[in-house]
Amino acid sequence: MRDPYSVLGVRRNAGPDEIKAAWRSVAKAVHPDQNQDDPLATQRFAEAGRAYEVLKDPKLRNRYDYARREAELRRMEEMKRKARGTDEETIDPETAEDMISRIFGADDRAKAQNARPQEKKPAAAAPQAEAKPEPRPEPRPEPRAEAAAEPEASTEAKSEPADKMPIFGGFPRAAAPAAELVSAIVRRIRGAAGKPAADKVPDIFCDVTVSIEDIFRREKATATLPDGQTLKVALPAGTTDGSIVRLKEMGYRLNGMQRGDVVVAVRVLQDGRFRTDGTDLRTTLPVNIQDAILGCDMTVETLTGPVSVTIPAWSGSDHVIRLAGHGLPAADGKRGDLLVELRLMLWEKPDEKVTDLMRSLRNGLFL
Repeated sequence: MRDPYSVLGVRRNAGPDEIKAAWRSVAKAVHPDQNQDDPLATQRFAEAGRAYEVLKDPKLRNRYDYARREAELRRMEEMKRKARGTDEETIDPETAEDMISRIFGADDRAKAQNARPQEKKPAAAAPQAEAKPEPRPEPRPEPRAEAAAEPEASTEAKSEPADKMPIFGGFPRAAAPAAELVSAIVRRIRGAAGKPAADKVPDIFCDVTVSIEDIFRREKATATLPDGQTLKVALPAGTTDGSIVRLKEMGYRLNGMQRGDVVVAVRVLQDGRFRTDGTDLRTTLPVNIQDAILGCDMTVETLTGPVSVTIPAWSGSDHVIRLAGHGLPAADGKRGDLLVELRLMLWEKPDEKVTDLMRSLRNGLFL
């Protein structure tokens, strides 16, 4: 799961109303009913729902923010440790899970801590069992010496430099990536924290904004990764608004793990002459009342140039003319359609004849 703030497109200090409004907007845009041609619409809609579940609850949101901040601090601590060149031992397999378990109050670690004193009790009872056959208990100085040595050990521990002090429970831990923290939180909410994590570096998620002309010409888009690096993304046939392009093994690298992917969400600008509707395009053609009633031939701009269309007589604003094969390229090699929506327009200046005609029709008079 991506960063919930990035999924909903809100700031980290956004209020509840802003988050709710953003969720409604995203949910409406990615709803499967509105994107029937997109096989990933259900996945994006579910992702938006999970992001809203985390951010709408103040407790879950605070836990996520705390986990993210702690991950950044631990990552910085790990970088400092590597810069010092120390040979401190690290434990690595369950960094994110341990952190989330500690934040949510995991029972496993508490049970393990409670079991440690019980394991020490039989060892302490063994000397007592050996002492029973002796007729006279004799004082043994060795335990006292050990007891006296314990304060010295604690004194030595206190005198250690600050850079060698134990970190997070006695062992320095590698910083957990933010993606692992989000996944751990989601698994904790779903009750699936015990499932083993995939041995793969988390994927990188980013967005790229392109124009309709870029998709039609199959030009490469430039995506900016979270670390500031840029990457050229080829737009395959069938790319529409909200399409997901996965670049295999183009993400981060970590020793001993499979390289992650780069997942790019394509956003198409809708402020030009055309609007996307899957692989179909929509455009608006202004028509005056005279041409709408009597019909006429007009010219419509398409991606490949102007095309002549016939406006049927008595066409209203709800009339749509479909031009087959003038849309975006589809995955099967074909092209979508261009849907021309008529829009009735009045003349810039009032026409007295038309005004008198409309008045007579309204009053039931015939000229």
